[in-house]
Amino acid sequence: MEITDIKFRHFHTDGKLKALVSLTFDNCFAVHDIKIIEGNDRLFLAMPSRLMPDGKYRDIVHPVGQKMREYLENVVLDEYKNI
Repeated sequence: MEITDIKFRHFHTDGKLKALVSLTFDNCFAVHDIKIIEGNDRLFLAMPSRLMPDGKYRDIVHPVGQKMREYLENVVLDEYKNI
């Protein structure tokens, strides 16, 4: 699976949320509302989530495994830093 398009939306200068991102995979599958968050020591991605009736948030979509998470973070954050 390859990221074929990255769109950054809603840039923020205040707070920990830095941007919302939409990714397209293989020119045929899109994921919207991935957040770029400023953590204590680095930027990271937070996957789209939904508030559940019990008050907890649950990811709607997420990478399966550390290798895919690292791939997503590396590609997206490298692109973000080059804007």
